[in-house]
Amino acid sequence: MNKSTEVGPETISLLKSGNRPAFDEIYHHYSSNLYLRILKMVKVQEVADELLQDVFLKVWLKRDLIDENQPIKAWIYKIAQNCIYDHYRLLAKDAKMRQYLIDHYSELYNETEEYLLNKERRAVLNLALDRLPEKRKQIFMLCRIEGKSYEEAASILNISPSTVSNQLVKATKSMRDYVFFHSKEFMIFAIALHLNK
Repeated sequence: MNKSTEVGPETISLLKSGNRPAFDEIYHHYSSNLYLRILKMVKVQEVADELLQDVFLKVWLKRDLIDENQPIKAWIYKIAQNCIYDHYRLLAKDAKMRQYLIDHYSELYNETEEYLLNKERRAVLNLALDRLPEKRKQIFMLCRIEGKSYEEAASILNISPSTVSNQLVKATKSMRDYVFFHSKEFMIFAIALHLNK
């Protein structure tokens, strides 16, 4: 079979119906080239092996979502991309990897307000804001969004300016951490970092 072409529509239809031989055909048709792409991204054979298996497990489990009017290759590669992103998200939770990425891509660690300039970043920022404890969220909103001074925020919330300062530091760090590790830009830079090792 010429692997430069798509598998036939009848094979895709059979896969959607749960036909295992059809799945095997699709696996053998796409797995070799996909494995090489994954290996290029992660650089470790064992990891690439696991990710490839994860991809085709998802292909099988999500087969009912296949759009028979669209190329199945693009759908499979999209699943692979998401698996790679998930892999780097897990790596980012490791403290050493986390610090290494921050040290090497500090440009992603900009002032939080800059994220308001981009719709996607703003959506991530809103999610980060919602994760803050209520009092910390109020302080962040008053000082960073509304531009109030520590004294003004302290008066509104009936707390001391030093409490406002301490809580704002924690809120800002929490916001930046969340935005940094949940934006697509981070994923792109993380992959680039790994490729350049």
